[in-house]
Amino acid sequence: MLEVTPVAAEVINELTAQSSTNDDVGLRFALATEDNSQAALELSLAEPVDGDQVVTADAGAKVIMEPAAAEFLDDKVLDVRQDEEGNPAFAIARQAPEDGVAGE
Repeated sequence: MLEVTPVAAEVINELTAQSSTNDDVGLRFALATEDNSQAALELSLAEPVDGDQVVTADAGAKVIMEPAAAEFLDDKVLDVRQDEEGNPAFAIARQAPEDGVAGE
């Protein structure tokens, strides 16, 4: 299952508070196929739809994933880093295995 860091949860809560008063709104991931047949993740602030998987992280932050995105993100961690201008940017990485060594 997707792991959400506390920093990512905080940013999600800030974004959803700014855009909606609806408690069901969260950061939604959908898998889209681009013209060259490569898959890309699309992000939006939205309510879940039938079939979506919802992960509720720290402080109630909601991450919503359509089924294909949920499968892709199953062994990942959602974090936030700063871009070149100092703005928050979501980052996805593989979860560290139980022995604590990532990437093996």
